[in-house]
Parts: sequence; C-alpha cells; structure tokens
Amino acid sequence: MMKNGNDKLRNTAPNQAEPFVTTIKDRCRVCYTCVRECPAKAIRIAEGQAEVIAERCIGCGNCVRVCSQKAKRVRDAIPEIEALLEKGYPAAAMLAPSFSAEFSEMTHPQLVGMVKALGFQSVHEVGFGADMVALKMRELMTATPAKRYISSACPAVFGFIKRYHPELIRNVAPVVSPMIAMARILHEETGSGLKVVFIGPCIAKKIEAESEEVYGEIDAVMTFDELRRLFLKRNLTPERVELADFDPPHSGKGSLFPIGRGLLEAAGIRENLLQGDVISANGREKFIDAVMEFSAGDVDARLLDVLCCDGCIMGSGMTTPNPPFRRRALVSQYTRETAEKRDPERWRSELDRFGSLDYSRTYIPNDQRISPPDARRIREVLGQMGKSDPEDELNCGACGYATCVDHAVAICNGLAENEMCLPHSIERLHRTVRELNESNEQLANTRQALIHSEKMASMGQLSAGIAHEVNNPLGVILMYAHLLKDEVIDNPEIVEDVRMIVDHADRAKKIVSGLLHFARQNKVEYVAVHVPELIQDCIRAIRFPNGVSLSVENHLGDPIAELDREQMMQVIVNFISNSLAAMPDGGKMTIGISGDDTRVTVSVSDTGMGIPEQLRDKIFEPFFTTKEIGMGTGLGLAITYGIVKMHKGELGLQSNTDPEKGQTGSTFTVTLPRRQGGIGQ
Repeated sequence: MMKNGNDKLRNTAPNQAEPFVTTIKDRCRVCYTCVRECPAKAIRIAEGQAEVIAERCIGCGNCVRVCSQKAKRVRDAIPEIEALLEKGYPAAAMLAPSFSAEFSEMTHPQLVGMVKALGFQSVHEVGFGADMVALKMRELMTATPAKRYISSACPAVFGFIKRYHPELIRNVAPVVSPMIAMARILHEETGSGLKVVFIGPCIAKKIEAESEEVYGEIDAVMTFDELRRLFLKRNLTPERVELADFDPPHSGKGSLFPIGRGLLEAAGIRENLLQGDVISANGREKFIDAVMEFSAGDVDARLLDVLCCDGCIMGSGMTTPNPPFRRRALVSQYTRETAEKRDPERWRSELDRFGSLDYSRTYIPNDQRISPPDARRIREVLGQMGKSDPEDELNCGACGYATCVDHAVAICNGLAENEMCLPHSIERLHRTVRELNESNEQLANTRQALIHSEKMASMGQLSAGIAHEVNNPLGVILMYAHLLKDEVIDNPEIVEDVRMIVDHADRAKKIVSGLLHFARQNKVEYVAVHVPELIQDCIRAIRFPNGVSLSVENHLGDPIAELDREQMMQVIVNFISNSLAAMPDGGKMTIGISGDDTRVTVSVSDTGMGIPEQLRDKIFEPFFTTKEIGMGTGLGLAITYGIVKMHKGELGLQSNTDPEKGQTGSTFTVTLPRRQGGIGQ
C-alpha cells in the first residue's frame, strides 16, 4: 500500500542518527540541479532551499557530484573510524575494486602501506567478495532457470526498488553485495571480534551498512574522498610508509565489478544480444528505464544487471580527475597485472574454502511511493503557474522535473514550489518590473505635484500678504482718482493724465482681486452637474472672434457628475480663453467630453502656435504668462490648477510647436472623479 503525503516525508530514516546527505543552506543557490539529477526525487524545495529527505534518499550521491557550490554534505565517517582505531580494536580495512582508478598516482603496495599506517591490522580486496558473489549468481541462475533476477551488487539500485518498486523485491537476487560477502569471509576467518571498515567510491554503501537486513556486519563505511582526507590529516604519503601487499584472500576477475558488465565478466555470463536473456544498464536514467520496463513486463530478460552510476568507477565518493575510459583502463590493467602475478590454484582453493558460507540475504520493503493527486488538483497547480492550457506547458526541465505535470505533482506532494518554474518566474519578474516602472512613474508625478503644491502654497501665502497690504491703499487711490476725474472733466489738458491713473488703478485692483482669489482656501461645493450643459454655458460666456471655428464632441454616456459648478466653469472658460489667445489669426477649437462610470474628462484643443517644451512645466505657476505686458496676470492657470486638485482631479497638456511633426496647437485636459462620496461633502 502506498503511503499518504504525511507519512512519507519524515526527515530521518528509522534508527538513523542523522541523514547521510544534508544541504549546507548558506551555499545552496537553488539551481535545481540536484532535483534534476536525483533519480529518487528525494530532494524537497522548501522556502527556497533544497532539502534531502532521508527516507527517500537511495544514496546514489548524484546531488553531491553535480552541486557546483559544494552545498551537499555527506555524513563524515572519519571521527567514527578514528575512534574505532584509537580504542585498539583489531580492525580490517576492505578496499573496493575501484581503488585502482582512484589512486592511480601510486602503486597498490604504497596504498596498502598507507592504509595500514592508519592503524588497520589487515587490508583486503573486496574484489574477492565480488568473485564469490559472481559465483553465487551463476549458481543461482543455473539452479532456477525459470526465474528472472535483478542483480544485487549496487545498493542504490536495490534501495530504489525497496522504496519505489517494492513489487520487484522478489526479483532482486537474494545474494549479498561484494561488501557484505567480504565482511562475512573476514568474520569467518578471524572471528566476531574483528572490526570491519569498508572503503569505496559509494555513498549508498553507508546506507546499506546500516540497513536492517545486514546491520552489524560492517562497522563503518568510508569513501575514497574521506580516506584521502584522513591521509592528509595524518600527513601520510606514499614515500613515508612501508610497502605492503593486500592480505589474502586475493581477488580474481571480481576486480572488474566497478566497470559496467563487470559482474557478467566475473561470473562468466554472456550478454547475448540474440537471445536477450541478459540486459545490462548503467547510469541514472538508464537504470530507472530498465527497472520500469522490467516491472511492466516489457523486458523478458532472465538477468537485469544494473548500476546506478556509469560503473562504480564514477561513484560520488571518487575524487580522481581521470576521465571515464581512463578509469576503466586502470581497473582492467590492475586485474591483468595481478592475474599474472598471483597463483590461480590458490585463488580457486580459497573460493572452495569460503564457498560454503551463507551469502544469502533478504530485502525489507520501505515503500516511499506517494499516491498521485487527482487531475483537478494538478490542473489547479498548473493554472497557478500560468499554464492554463497544454500549449503553456513548455516542459523545459529548468525546475528539475521532466515535465510541467511532473512539477505540478511534486508541488501537490509537498516536494516543490511554484517559484521553481523558470518561465513562470521570468513572467512574474517582467510583471513586477512593469508594476515598478508604473509605480516609479506615479511617484515621480506625485513628487512633481507635491513640489508644485508647496510652491503654490508659498505663493498663496505671499499673495495673501501682498493683497492684504495693498488692497486698502489701492482702494483709496482708486476712489480719489475717480473723484479727480469727475472734477477735471472740463480741463482737457489734464483729463487724459487722470484717466490713465484711473485705468492703471483699475488694473491694479483686478490684479489684487486675482491674488485674493488665488490665495483663499476655497471650499468645494459639490452639486449634480449636467456636464454637456456646463460646457455650453461656458461657450455662451465667451465671445468667439471671426476666423475661429468651434466643434463640441460629446462621447459621454451618463452626463451627470458631482462638481462645483462655478469653479469648473472658471476652469473651462480659462482653457477656452487661452486657446483663443493662441489663435490670433484664427483656427479651429475642439471641445471633447468623455468618461466612464468613475471619471469624466473634458479637453480643449486648438490649432494655435503651441507651447514650447521648455515652458510647459511653468504654465501652472503663479504670475507666469506668455502674453504681452498688460495683457494678463499669469494667475488663470494657477487658479485652474488649484481648483482641479481640490476636485481630486488631474490636469494634462499636450502641445506641438513644430509644423514638421504635424498640426501645431495645444490640448488641455482635465479628468475628474464622477462621484465625490456624496453631494455636499
């Protein structure tokens, strides 16, 4: 029975002190390479960090090998082995056959001498255990010709089967691995008091040694990487140790086990392509494909010889920079050379001597399969990643999963996150950039509005002070000027001078009146206004000169908006007046009315001379005018700006002064909220 989502994701396996592989979070850059390379999908991405799920981990070490940031840490066996040696126990070291590919810079007597210098009383070749396993496999296949088997040499493979294809456990050959076979031989030869340490290229051997089925037969497992670090720590080099050969029994063709098809060569089993009774497959993808086809019945082979790596010479515990075929050559060379030097009769007698030992084993299922989520939930997760249609499923593999559906299933099972989808993240990034650009633009506009408001407030205070101080004496001057004008009406010599005083005093009075109007804090009195009728009233209030044509374009569905009628008339009249002033030789004026359910927009366009770009930021400032002296006060647009802002609206200006770019002229636009939260507020 499959486990549910909560049972399967415990962080540590039963009786396990800590996971064999963990993530150094400070180094993890969340590139998802480990997710992609993990055949067991035992890596969970949580809160942007890769986490190895111990119960699902088969110890293949792919994540360790492919992590460019060295963020995966293997449980260190060095302290445990040093403690074992310091206590003075009789201890034997067993070297996996791939040692010849790892330590190519030294001879095997030098290597054995260095291992013994660490404190081991004997050093043995696991290759002999491989010879025994090959013999037992041949006997097994001869004795049960009708049964189909999967080889048991690779602990990562049968670890994968125990967790994800437990129905195939009955097909895994009930023969121990070379490591366990050699340990049983040494215990038979020396007694139960011997401490046995396996040294090899594989992290999965650590898991195998602590598995329930063979627990206690191996006391510790160390990788070649750890052995090199221990040599460095003890300052051991080939030149500083006494040469020594491996202790018996010595290996035969079992030394070929770390090479693909090495088991077949050692057991004398041929992979006959015509008969198809033996199939060999190595590597992360090929071994999974082979197991799945074997389970589905698509493979009718009697023996499925599979390794998780491309041979043990490519194990994650290896450190050599040698390329794969160089490693193969080194293993083959060692096997040939030792075969020439050693006594074949002694090798066969030792096979006979230890052949009667029990090399059988069983496998306990550790079902880590997860019940698949329903299709509706998968589609929902895909939708959250912007994959509403099958065409959106790019299957790019950037997330570490082969397909978008696989990624969605992993999310449903708590193994992955939406953010792992690179196209989805890029689209979100683009959307965020667009939103940030819009926000920055709004902030810039708001900043300019605040600066303008501060300037207007300062000008308002100044205007109020000036108007207050000037208004009273100006009224006196104006009153006496009119009296004087009446008294000298019959004196033509001075009447023109008095009339000039009166005219300029009147103009000064208008300026002061404008200052007071600009400075006062008007309260907006909202009423329901029929906007098109408001525009017509503004048009009737102005005399249009000959040569100026007027058109009104009304695109407003609902004509009613909540405005201060008098103030908005002042705004529109000001726009119209400025447009007329810009067309002294005639032209065309267009008044546009538009809007939606929330806003109303009024625009006034002319075909005048336009406003130069360098002046456009100044036109709403008090006292700025392009008109001749005496023709304007420069307060009209400043007052307009204040009225619009009190209505919580926006002002816009578009203008062109270059005939080569199109029709010259300007368009003033005011956009106002249609509703103000209630009339009278």
